[in-house]
Amino acid sequence: MITSIFSKSKPINFVIVFFIMMLAFTKANIMLFKESMSITTFFEQTGLFLLCCFIILTFNFIVSKNSLTNNNHYQILLFGLFFLMIPQTTIGENILFSNIFVLFGLRRTLSLRNPTRNKSKLFDAAIWFAIAALFYFWAILFFVLIFSALLLYTDNRIKNWIIPFAGLATVFIIATSVSIVLYDDFFKVFHFTTGVSYNYTNYDTAQFLIAITILLSFGIWASFFYVKISNNKKKALRPSFKLIFIALLIAFVTTILAPQKDGSEFLFLFAPLSIVITNYIENIEEKWFKEGFLILLIVASLVLLVL
Repeated sequence: MITSIFSKSKPINFVIVFFIMMLAFTKANIMLFKESMSITTFFEQTGLFLLCCFIILTFNFIVSKNSLTNNNHYQILLFGLFFLMIPQTTIGENILFSNIFVLFGLRRTLSLRNPTRNKSKLFDAAIWFAIAALFYFWAILFFVLIFSALLLYTDNRIKNWIIPFAGLATVFIIATSVSIVLYDDFFKVFHFTTGVSYNYTNYDTAQFLIAITILLSFGIWASFFYVKISNNKKKALRPSFKLIFIALLIAFVTTILAPQKDGSEFLFLFAPLSIVITNYIENIEEKWFKEGFLILLIVASLVLLVL
């Protein structure tokens, strides 16, 4: 039943996923709603929920535009279920904004497989990743994707390797100028935390332990198949699939380095992990096993919702 619904691209699928996301958002904000509900809070939280919806739509656009999965909606279902497993990802305002800019940067990086206007794409990707870092410092690690793309597409032109640094410098100069105008200070606008924390005591709860175990076990299992699947893709598509896997590794490192372990840092994992697991699901031949795989994820997500 689940496979028959999400195996095709249908508008109803977005309605289902947005409902799942609303459950996650309500779970994460239930205490806020009880304690300090006001018109201002209502509009702020509505804005964050709409931002979550926009992230889903942007993610789906990137996947379909670059043929990263077949013509289905398993990837947005998985993204929604991941929100449900770790609802704290819906309330990290800075990380939500950072994530959407990372997705913008990923879109421009993946578009490098089309060799037209590459200089513009490199500059845009660098700008998006730099803006993402303004909201969450460790998002700067996704800058590695640009150089990975240049290596995968065997672009040896020195000028193209310099362009990303020009994009980074552009954001720094503009941000510094805004900081001077608004705060009369060079670096006031750079309010992010650059520290690193290896204190994982916040994860010592049933919800986090189960969710992290599911994400890691399913992710590692699917990754083995993803690497094999990537090598069997058309030559023109292989670099895109490899870039997604690199993005997954970067997101994992970003999660480990997060200065505040409150759960919101897992958001960076959701997009690449959804693509990796979707490719695994697509290649499951036994329909009963595919159905059982998805049911297990859904049941686990609903159980975590009530913990």
